[in-house]
Amino acid sequence: MPDRLAGAAPSGGADAVPANVPAPRTLTTGEVLALDRQHVWHPYGPMPGRQEPLVIASASGVRLRLAEPAEGHTELVDGMASWWSAIHGYNHPVLNEAAQAQLGRMSHVMFGGLTHEPAVRLAARLVEITPEPLQHVFLADSGSVSVEVAVKMCLQYWRSAGRPGKQRLLTWRGGYHGDTWQPMAVCDPDGGMHRLWSGVLPQQIFADAPPAGFGAEPDAAYEAHLRELIGRHADELAAVIVEPVVQGAGGMRFHSPGYLRVLREACDEHGVLLVLDEIATGFGRTGALFAAEHAGISPDVMCLGKALTGGYLTMAATLCTSRVAEGISRGEVPMLAHGPTFMGNPLAAAVSEASIDLLLAHDWQQEVKRIEAGLRDGLAGALELPGVRDVRVLGAIGVVQLDHEADMEAATRAAVCEGVWLRPFRDLLYTMPPYITGDDDVARICAAVRSAATAG
Repeated sequence: MPDRLAGAAPSGGADAVPANVPAPRTLTTGEVLALDRQHVWHPYGPMPGRQEPLVIASASGVRLRLAEPAEGHTELVDGMASWWSAIHGYNHPVLNEAAQAQLGRMSHVMFGGLTHEPAVRLAARLVEITPEPLQHVFLADSGSVSVEVAVKMCLQYWRSAGRPGKQRLLTWRGGYHGDTWQPMAVCDPDGGMHRLWSGVLPQQIFADAPPAGFGAEPDAAYEAHLRELIGRHADELAAVIVEPVVQGAGGMRFHSPGYLRVLREACDEHGVLLVLDEIATGFGRTGALFAAEHAGISPDVMCLGKALTGGYLTMAATLCTSRVAEGISRGEVPMLAHGPTFMGNPLAAAVSEASIDLLLAHDWQQEVKRIEAGLRDGLAGALELPGVRDVRVLGAIGVVQLDHEADMEAATRAAVCEGVWLRPFRDLLYTMPPYITGDDDVARICAAVRSAATAG
């Protein structure tokens, strides 16, 4: 018997612990960095990396504890909520308990031909809290995959309806929907990070970027532009897909909810489906539970992710109306041909439900308003700094836009010197902190953003 199998638990002996499996040796910080440099490819970076990452030993509340001090700090306030997902902070006892309880039952089981309580409860909870008439939930691996599923739903809906020519998507410039294939096709084609794939990706239809300003009066000419484009391309359009109210990684731009109402009306008028990508905006980030609520509309398909599990595990969801689901089921291929291996993962589903319950058990709206007020106060002075083009705040989102591309290394170091973790990109210094971030830490984050703007 090979050594790796020796001592394996016999069938039915799940409680047995193989005697020859050693506990892993704890690596020194130097060893971690050396192995990282040799083997690990980090997001949006070259291989090997050009900048040495900080090594995190643990996290609790809103603080990341460093394996070794950096710029005089042993821990950093996380101004990013781990790419906007850790809305409750880290090491939360409620979410820990949910994960541990589910681990004691099962961490995973295939979803094909089987079901289980955590996934069913989560799906029902999502239907309960999202806008009507969303009724059906497809559980996916990540936000990007949830967009892939949404696009597939729309394309298959029209094929099932006998209109296979409706296969293009319309969106507006300045958007970002993920890094897999169909999502890349509806990211900004010029200024976005996926312009490398121009000419290879499916050619979609792009409206102008929505005029800036959440509270601005909708521009009639722009509304007419949206209506005209949808009407002109209706025969070939499967769906319109946009990020509602906040365009995230494409530029952190805010727009009037009025444009969402125009999209809903034009899609209904011309027989086009509407997909809202709420991966970044869902679960309270903009001050509404879902950004669609600012406009008082509901999409045909909605994508959720990021904060769904409170930042604990990867999971996403694509919700749709009964019209979409039943339309697909009446087709020549009466099924949605998609099935991730870890679909409906019970561990992630249990934590997701606990995260939603935890959010709704608190006055989360007041928490977000408190953070919004702190960000407005703390970032207002950044407008006076040289090189700053704009400052904008909405909900628990604060953005300082420069008139040049940020020096990521210098800006990051400046933030770390203030005891804060930020991750600038392009010309943007921004923060989307956990909702539990206290007033003093919000002020510290703002000071770090201002320092980063000066340095970067």
